[in-house]
Amino acid sequence: ASAVRVRASVLRTGIPGGGPIPLEERTILAAYEAAGLAAPDHVLWVDSPSAGAAASVLLRGGGQHPGPARKIFDRLFAHAPHQPPFRGLDAGASVRDAVRTRPWEAARAAAHAELGPQEWARAWARTGGGLWDQVDNLVVRIRRGIGERDPELRAATLDAVLGQHDAPWLALFASLGRPLTGLSEVARAAGWWWPYERVVIVSERPAELHRDEPGRLHRGDGPALGYPDGFALHAWRGMPIPADFVGTLKELTAQRILDESNAELRRVMLEYFGYDRYLAEIGARPLHQDATGVLWRIDLPGDEPIVMVEVVNSTAEPDGTFRTYYLRVPPDTRTARAGVAWTFGVEEAGYLPEKET
Repeated sequence: ASAVRVRASVLRTGIPGGGPIPLEERTILAAYEAAGLAAPDHVLWVDSPSAGAAASVLLRGGGQHPGPARKIFDRLFAHAPHQPPFRGLDAGASVRDAVRTRPWEAARAAAHAELGPQEWARAWARTGGGLWDQVDNLVVRIRRGIGERDPELRAATLDAVLGQHDAPWLALFASLGRPLTGLSEVARAAGWWWPYERVVIVSERPAELHRDEPGRLHRGDGPALGYPDGFALHAWRGMPIPADFVGTLKELTAQRILDESNAELRRVMLEYFGYDRYLAEIGARPLHQDATGVLWRIDLPGDEPIVMVEVVNSTAEPDGTFRTYYLRVPPDTRTARAGVAWTFGVEEAGYLPEKET
């Protein structure tokens, strides 16, 4: 069941009834203090960025907003132990610029002026640069998943501070001795959060995250990214797929792959089915063969052809067998050697290995 936690005046006066302020909320207080702002009156905890976006929309509308946001939040409150002080609550204006944007811009300008363009780029490459593509793609995917319910919900995500998903930039500033302390502490303790003058909306971190070796969202038996309230993203090798898609692949056939009209889903089906099996079932013939391997081509309606080089690993497996691999190469590849050379980033004429391992 989804959960909503609301603590009245927790950041100003501590937990009602006594007790210390929890760590997560102390970090939020630090972020407000670092921005020179008074502490907000209320902290509203929700289970996902989707619920956080819904809460943001409702706060801006005084709790009276109709549509998907209303339905999402009513469902969340149905599981709350009591009716929280939310409807009619005056959150005040967003303070995201003061809490996140201006400190970020000031730290960046100072560091860039001190280091210069080249050393700034090197520092970024050493720290957050290696994380950026994966994190940014994940943020885009989460926003897109939220926006599928309602464009206004997606727009509300633009008011969020991204918590742990700000890690690339936070790591850079920390390495330069200019840590954004308040933001960094919240990032360690919480997910996305929406700072307003009198209310903070805070999302929990994901309950599960599954990736493949290159770091892409990937899972074949459930959500690749899942939050406690059920908001989830499903993906195969980074490619978005419907929630029930993988379950339908158990009876997959070569003909069903050919009949699939969605090119992205068809590629997932091919990978799941196995290229070697598909080639065998459709009676494919190789385009070219030489000492490096075998070049295959799969023509697909409404999509570019899939061209692959079949190669045999030169190193034996523990049982003495040699594993076969299929390497995807550009559609205009004409020889197996050219395809293998392309995987090493060289021209066909320049691919002359003395020894294979």
